[in-house]
Order: sequence, then structure tokens, then C-alpha cells
Amino acid sequence: MTPHRFLPLALAVLALAACSSTPRSERNPLAQWVPSPNHNARQPVLIVLHHTDQDSVQESLDTLRSANSGGKVSSHYLVGRDGDLYQLVADGRRAWHAGPGSWGAITDLNSASIGIEIDNDGDSPFAPAQIDALVRLLDELCTRLGIPRRQVIGHADLAPTRKQDPSRFFPWQQLAEAGFGEWPDPAHGPAPDGFDAWLGLQALGYPMADPAAAVRAFHRRFRGSDSLPAELDAEDARILHSLLLQRRG
Repeated sequence: MTPHRFLPLALAVLALAACSSTPRSERNPLAQWVPSPNHNARQPVLIVLHHTDQDSVQESLDTLRSANSGGKVSSHYLVGRDGDLYQLVADGRRAWHAGPGSWGAITDLNSASIGIEIDNDGDSPFAPAQIDALVRLLDELCTRLGIPRRQVIGHADLAPTRKQDPSRFFPWQQLAEAGFGEWPDPAHGPAPDGFDAWLGLQALGYPMADPAAAVRAFHRRFRGSDSLPAELDAEDARILHSLLLQRRG
């Protein structure tokens, strides 16, 4: 038999493979299923860090698989205090962890991000084993999913009027030294004359519907404080200028 006679059979096999790889629940019964190979999974571009604000991994596992007072909630991963890692939602699926908010031009954060809950009550330092495990997880996710390593933010960054996690105790500088998220470079020195810190805050990604809330979230992350005035000072300008310089580089 000549090779071209195999072509119809090969095409039929490919069509059957495409049909079997897509669950029937994802096909519309009103239409004929004629699958195209020209597609891929929805691609997350951000990783959002949370603290659980609960007392144990088991309590958080129960909440993330059922509901809290506000309704059903989930995340892709949970990091225990001892460094144990739990996955609750497949990476390609949309977990319910971010809620309303924005980061730069992204407004549907649940569709664009991986959510990681960290077992912490919000009033305590994070355990070293926990941060070590988080760094390993971030390295694996960014490598496998192609997420830029600087695109690791806190829940409060995208929703400053509603959220405070992962709290002022979270070691953002340590995370940046491991290669994830963003941190200012002291070698950049003060911001130059004429630098507009408010525009810088917006350019970084913070939603500005409530400027004071955005400043508080920025202070929590980059200055480790919940008590500074909700205003931008020279130190904030230095930090913002450095962060934006690094993005241009």
C-alpha cells in the first residue's frame, strides 16, 4: 500500500484523539464537535500570595474546600508552617482566591493568576521552613508556567481597600533576594528632582481609586509598616524610582 493511502486513517486517528482529550462537559450539545488543534490552556501571568488568617493547616484546608463567611473560596496551593505543600486546584483552572481588585491593566485576577495561601494568623512572623518551601514552589511554577519572576504580589497589592495579607511580617526582601517579586536597590540612591511618586505608585500597578489605601498597602509591603501616614514621602519616592528603574532594565 502506498503511503498516501494512510492519510485518511491518520486524520481519523488524530480527530479521535482530539475528541477524547476534551471532556464532554466542555462541549456544547447544540453544535457539532469538529476540534481544532489551535489552542492552549489559559495562561496565568501573576502569582498572588495570601496569609490564611486561621489557626491551622487543617482549618484552612477545610475552608478552602468548602466556604467561609463570605461564600466559597479556594486557592491553587497552601503552604504549611512546617513547609508541607498542598495543591487544591489544578494550575490551569480558575481558583477563587483574589476577588475584586486590579493590578496594572489586569482586572480579572482570578483568571490571570496562581493563588498561594500561606498558613499564618496575620500577627506572627513566617516560619523559615515555610519560606523555603514557598521559594521552591515559586521556582517550579515560574519555570514550568513561564510566569515572570518579578510578577509575585500580595493580595493587599491588588485589593488595598479590602485586604492586608500577607501582612507586614512577610519577608518580601528575602523573597526578592531569592529571585522573586520586587525590591528596591539601595545603589540607585534618592529619586531625582521632579519624580512624581504618585504616578510611580500607579505605574507599579497599584489601583488608585483610593490613594490612601494604595499607600498603606505599599508601606506594608516595602516598609514593613501598618502605622506610617497614608502619604508618600522621600523614602517612598526612592523606593518607587528604584523599582521602576529595575523594570526598565
